[in-house]
Amino acid sequence: MSESPRRSLHTPEEFNEMYSGTPPWDIGRPQPTFQALADAGEFRGHVLDIGCGTGEHTLMAAQRGLEAVGIDSSPAAVEIAKRKARERGLNIRFLVHNALDLASIGEQFDTVLDSGLFHVFSDEHRAAYVESLKAVTRPGARYFMLCFSEHQPGDFGPRRVTQQEIRQSFSDGWRIESIEMKKLETNLGQEGIIAWLVRITKEVD
Repeated sequence: MSESPRRSLHTPEEFNEMYSGTPPWDIGRPQPTFQALADAGEFRGHVLDIGCGTGEHTLMAAQRGLEAVGIDSSPAAVEIAKRKARERGLNIRFLVHNALDLASIGEQFDTVLDSGLFHVFSDEHRAAYVESLKAVTRPGARYFMLCFSEHQPGDFGPRRVTQQEIRQSFSDGWRIESIEMKKLETNLGQEGIIAWLVRITKEVD
């Protein structure tokens, strides 16, 4: 794997355009891995779903009685998510927002969900993203992330992320609880993507 700096996969405009159809990551339901975490009671308090897409994980949290906010850079995705919330009778805030400027939301969260966002950032933006997370998470908050693993063959889609990169990114002010190999489902086929499920806790000062 090259050690040269890597760029973002798509611009916000390109991501938004992909919602004119159904992008590969939009499976119309929560990722089974995140569903299992929710069923086990791992999500708590005030929940932020970053890169929420059409909102399935935000909706899942709200259906469990949690106060949930979903953000995405794509206006098209956010409109679909708002429609789903209305159809399901759920009062949820979905915002078009930059994940690198989470502080401007003006709220603090206990649980953060990231299904397929971390792996789209360039090296520079990845570091900025982690700093942005710090601004909106309370001490003891938990961050759950699902991203492409370097064990996924091929070079389609987003960058592959190594365990070392994850540990380096969250080495200051965070405690990595676990990194497990899981599947990230897509609508492209049954086999899914080899991914990392990461549980991280923000350290208490």
